[in-house]
Amino acid sequence: MAQVIIGENEGIESALRRFKRQVSRADIFSDIKKKRYFETPIEKAKRKAIARRRKRRFKTSS
Repeated sequence: MAQVIIGENEGIESALRRFKRQVSRADIFSDIKKKRYFETPIEKAKRKAIARRRKRRFKTSS
């Protein structure tokens, strides 16, 4: 769950930016989309292939 604590002198714009960043890092929107719509077997295979490529790329670049 994404949560942002606003400081005394912090503007709402910067707090909103921090919240959006936390939501994107936590992959909340992709999780919502996965659960909201039916995913065909082809779409599922594509998504998993992309995830494997991404995982492999980050693993070898270290």
